[in-house]
Amino acid sequence: QVQLVESGGGSVQAGGSLRLSCAASGSIFRIATMGWYRQAPGKQRELVATIASGDGTTNYADSVKGRFTISRDNAKNTVYLQMNSLKPEDTAVYYCNLRISVQHVWGQGTQVTVSS
Repeated sequence: QVQLVESGGGSVQAGGSLRLSCAASGSIFRIATMGWYRQAPGKQRELVATIASGDGTTNYADSVKGRFTISRDNAKNTVYLQMNSLKPEDTAVYYCNLRISVQHVWGQGTQVTVSS
């Protein structure tokens, strides 16, 4: 059973930075597509960024392009989300996601709050 544990959330002022980490248990990490999603109060969960296994191709939501960077360290079974130039509208619970084919595993979520 794969488990994902997120860390690195917190409160920051607009313009600041945070780095989220997600550590995965098990040996399937290196063949999985990893992603970060977020859910703000009253809104649906939305994709933030994904990174593929193999060549590490990345994909970003338009709202975070140029500000957020997703990366992975297969030796540590960990995926990261570096968030710069944070805006109040980035406030949400951020969830780590592991996907292999149609199977998804979710982390418990970590709160990110950006104040103006």
